[in-house]
Amino acid sequence: MKGSLILLAWFALGILAGYSGWVPEAVAGEEKLALYALYVLIFLVGICVGGDTRALRNILRLKARGLAVPLVAGLGSLLGAGALALALDAVSLREGCAVGAGLGYYSLASVLASQLGGAQLGGITLLANLLREVLTIALTPLMVRSMGELAPIAAGGATTMDTTLGVIHRQVGASYAVIAVINGLVLSLLVPVLIPLLLG
Repeated sequence: MKGSLILLAWFALGILAGYSGWVPEAVAGEEKLALYALYVLIFLVGICVGGDTRALRNILRLKARGLAVPLVAGLGSLLGAGALALALDAVSLREGCAVGAGLGYYSLASVLASQLGGAQLGGITLLANLLREVLTIALTPLMVRSMGELAPIAAGGATTMDTTLGVIHRQVGASYAVIAVINGLVLSLLVPVLIPLLLG
């Protein structure tokens, strides 16, 4: 929760800096800087995934049933975000699905959405996916009681391999924590594929 609040504070500070003119226009309007930051971020994600050989081996050993949780969670995210986009009529169906395709991975998803869909869509993507993480942390005990052990894993999306793993492990135990790690890793790998497909 603390990490999420820090990210929100940085986001608000960025908005304030851009709005107030503290940042020189040559820097604020330079789209290539965000693109280079995206390249670095994707490289770092690759290092993390490649460095965790045990998690990679677990994914390679998964059978169809083992992949069901992340695939259903991902599909549910896309459908839910798309339906909400149609209901609210704030963004297009394609953009709404792209926000859902962030799958909780707000840092990478917001940069991708900003690059491919503009700053407004990037901001929506950041806030929606950050809220997903915060709500998962806050509501995991309630979700487990009312909907079962897999509910917080599906709700947490890509965050279930890191920030929401602790609360999920405490509430559902070690066997489901393994599913949570695999779910988070598979969904994290899908984010840089799905968002460009939807917005490219």
